[in-house]
Amino acid sequence: MAPRDPRPFDVEYIENPTQAELRKLAFEHTPCVQRTIVGTVNKVTRNKARMAQYTYIIDTQDRWSHQIIDPDKAKALIERQERYIADKGKLIAIDGYVGLDDGAFGATWLYTLEGANIAGMQQVLAFSRFEVETKESLSKPFEPTFRLFYTPDLMLDDMPGRQAIIVDMDNWTTYVMGADYFGESKKGILRMLNHYVYQKGGLVLHAGAKAVSRGDGHKVTMTIMGLSGTGKTTTTFSKQGDLTEPIQDDMVALWPHGALTITEAGCFAKTDGLSLETEPVLFQATTGPDAWVENVFLEPDGSFHFTKGVLSIEEVKRVRDILVATGANEKNLDRYVAGEIDVDEVVNSHGVPADGWDFVVWTQNGRSIVPMTAIPDAADLHDIPQVKSMGILNRDEGYDAAMPGIVRFTSPEQAAGYFMLGETSKTSAAGKERGKTRSPFTQPFFPAKHGLQAKRFAELAATMPDVTMWLMNTGYIGGEANDAKENKAINIKIRHSSAMLEALLSDSIKWKRDPDFGYEIVDVDAPENTALLEEVPAEILEPRRFYESRGRDADYQEWVKHMKESRREFLRKFQVSEAIVEATTA
Repeated sequence: MAPRDPRPFDVEYIENPTQAELRKLAFEHTPCVQRTIVGTVNKVTRNKARMAQYTYIIDTQDRWSHQIIDPDKAKALIERQERYIADKGKLIAIDGYVGLDDGAFGATWLYTLEGANIAGMQQVLAFSRFEVETKESLSKPFEPTFRLFYTPDLMLDDMPGRQAIIVDMDNWTTYVMGADYFGESKKGILRMLNHYVYQKGGLVLHAGAKAVSRGDGHKVTMTIMGLSGTGKTTTTFSKQGDLTEPIQDDMVALWPHGALTITEAGCFAKTDGLSLETEPVLFQATTGPDAWVENVFLEPDGSFHFTKGVLSIEEVKRVRDILVATGANEKNLDRYVAGEIDVDEVVNSHGVPADGWDFVVWTQNGRSIVPMTAIPDAADLHDIPQVKSMGILNRDEGYDAAMPGIVRFTSPEQAAGYFMLGETSKTSAAGKERGKTRSPFTQPFFPAKHGLQAKRFAELAATMPDVTMWLMNTGYIGGEANDAKENKAINIKIRHSSAMLEALLSDSIKWKRDPDFGYEIVDVDAPENTALLEEVPAEILEPRRFYESRGRDADYQEWVKHMKESRREFLRKFQVSEAIVEATTA
């Protein structure tokens, strides 16, 4: 591979500034930033989530799971970015690596000054050259495998959303224009890494990972897949007795025979609902001096409010300038401040605002970036144990939420099917999208055709026959939040998840076959499971009992019928092998 020029623009470069220097640059040049009570940066963004609909891969053929853009149109947009950069005259340059040791791949990120906060966040996640390279290689020019050029305030009035994320897979370069959300920087490199690792025989998983100490003194690795909002980061950093040490919270690369390589030196965690009582590790790291935060509501003194929902008139007045600058409808904002609109008129019973009134409800997609060094009891990232446990999280929710609290798969084919389904409840950053969704391997960042993931996973699974594969429901049984408040549904809480996972890790569960789907569920009548049942209700472990006790047998049977049919249709859409389809839906 030809070397990638890490400095392709004729401008002044601010070379690998320190974290303190990046904070200073962010306060000076990044719009809509606030100083927290501990002196860290909180950026309020226009985009409240990663924008897949504005992401394009340069190509003329439909070979990708992403949309494509004609090379000539892409070239014209890239030239506009080049002119914008030349006009600005300065770039912040961050050099580093995604991964360590054999899984280390060099990357260069370049940002115009308004993206100083993004540069600071990205630097936390990247491994430095000093952590990866030898003294000899440090003395030579850096030659990155991947490059990303980011201009947050270059607005493209002739493009949808006034923005574009353009991916050049031939040259392993991503161009981000008009987006100001940090996730576009993070995923920009990881999207390319997905394709790169696949070409080398591995598979990148959208998964957290933790090291588990077994009773025999040996350590093994557990991976936890999950879409945003399912509790992947929470599960990764939660303790199961003294058994576990966090490794990664978001992406890992799986190789033959259960070998695993990591990608990042920190974590990108959701902050909605974060508390010292339920998630002490992430709470303390997020409110510490080394974190960067994004879209977190701050009180007037800069203190963190992680459960903010509807804003009062006074709160809207206080942050009015930021709300307007990040896209709030100014006419509606002024009507709200004037007291002309009642909250119930524009926010429904689920807390979802009507179009044009998003500013009334603070986004649920607050985020923090924290270094792994701020995580107590983190694993040794240079010594990752072999993978022996692989799971997926499904935050089931709604009237037909009937996934058991935890299941164990009986074959690699069955696991591949459920991993390919990637089921959960759909939530957007603004909280507007509801209902069920599926995303192959919970992996919206895999750029090639998604069916290739199931094929590669089956190949890898054949090399690691002793790996336990499982699914855990982190949502509800029989309803959603409002139903749970009225005792019409059961909320699966963090303590329930921790108890189920601890029982799984200690290999103390007595399992039985589920008669409808063929996977194994907890045998709630077995005396071996008495201790687990003291921590987790039987209706969570075997949801059929919940439906029967509420006279909803017909609802449960309809759910079984619908899930089999829809799962079969989804898997066949991606040309998944019939062996996997049958193992999943028989």
